[in-house]
Amino acid sequence: MTDDSNDPSKAERAEEIADALEDLVIELRDEPVKESRLEGLFDEATTSNPRIWNTVTAFIDVENGEAIVTDESKLAEGKWAPEIVDDCDAMVTTDVQRGLMPDEFTYAVGKKLQAEIEKFRERAAETSGAEDDA
Repeated sequence: MTDDSNDPSKAERAEEIADALEDLVIELRDEPVKESRLEGLFDEATTSNPRIWNTVTAFIDVENGEAIVTDESKLAEGKWAPEIVDDCDAMVTTDVQRGLMPDEFTYAVGKKLQAEIEKFRERAAETSGAEDDA
């Protein structure tokens, strides 16, 4: 990982990602899951065979301030390859659970997205703060 502490564009980018993820959380909270950008994640998490798959991940890119879910992928065990992770701005992972109710999904995924938002806001503050010290 590179040292981004003196790059103001890194702070701005982290803020942009946090804002886009915040909009995604609001959408998830306010809209039916089946009408949200995370519909594919919900479908994969609730219909995949849990004897084969244990997690589902949505890969999110932020373009022009909007969070775009580019793909949903299932994982039986292990971790995503670094090149997959490095090629997206954020990820949200949930367990495969047949019969998971939409409100339970919304709560669990919303909580994970909030953690991502906090991580990006902290990164923006650290990067911006380091720049102010320079």
